[in-house]
Amino acid sequence: MTARIALDAMGGDHAPAQTVLGALDAAASGVEVVLVGDTPVLEGELAAAGGALPIAHAPEVVGMGDDPASAIREKKGASVTVAARLVAGGDAAGMVSAGSTGAALAAAAILIGRLPGVSRPAIAAVFPMGNPTVVLDIGANVEVRPQTLAEFGVMGSVLAEIHLGIERPRVGLLNIGEEAGKGRALEKEAHALLGEMPIDFVGNVEGRDLGSDRVDVIVTDGFTGNVLLKTAEGTARTVARLVVETMASDADPAFQEAAGTVLPRLMGVRERFDPEAHGGAHLVGARGTVVICHGSSSRVAIANALRLAAAGAEQGLTAKIEAGLRG
Repeated sequence: MTARIALDAMGGDHAPAQTVLGALDAAASGVEVVLVGDTPVLEGELAAAGGALPIAHAPEVVGMGDDPASAIREKKGASVTVAARLVAGGDAAGMVSAGSTGAALAAAAILIGRLPGVSRPAIAAVFPMGNPTVVLDIGANVEVRPQTLAEFGVMGSVLAEIHLGIERPRVGLLNIGEEAGKGRALEKEAHALLGEMPIDFVGNVEGRDLGSDRVDVIVTDGFTGNVLLKTAEGTARTVARLVVETMASDADPAFQEAAGTVLPRLMGVRERFDPEAHGGAHLVGARGTVVICHGSSSRVAIANALRLAAAGAEQGLTAKIEAGLRG
């Protein structure tokens, strides 16, 4: 069954032009989309693009300078607020937003709510190099409790099963060593709890295991996860750039001929880290499918985020997480 996804069409640096175009692209590929935002503005964008989509009127916007929780409570007509209410009321199976991340998190927490057994929803992203690896949390929770990390293990396992097609994903706890006694009290207690969860817990893993064939899901707090993922992405881009520059600087004809074969493949590696290709990251643990996009998302990223949200909703992401947490 096709899942209906609510798009915060006013959120993002390039909204509403790029969000509307991305929604039309996603709709053309089979995603059922409802635009959420100021109706006259969105009707003008649709007319300019020569398309048509249903609209849920939302005349207000949560700005980047607004306090997220206060804005969600006070701006009843904000686009991210209305989108979240559509999910909470069952009129949409999920929502996508490229606006304020804090506002999207607050809307999910206050209006959509958490699944039973979830103390803190987490932002989960896929590291695309080598063995694609789900990493969570990457920013929603700077500080966590051991039980929260155990919940992340279940949620990440379900996400990897759905989006990476892995029957029984291997889950690891990010630490400073592989031994069970390593780390702070947080990691030591979480290690024991993860071993009791209905997942394939492989123990502690280190940062170097990201993208390796040892683990499919890496669990950590939001501060550490954000630093891990962005450092890895930046390092990969830097290495690719240095290789390209080295090849371009050598004038030897034979070398240049070889470089002409290798360079297109290296460019393909760089493109795998392009946020546009992934669209966004799941906020797992909410009572509906929520995908958060980068603020600078173009129509390509918006379309891919809508497809990501639809796939999660249609494959029962929230129901499977709830079942997994029940054990």
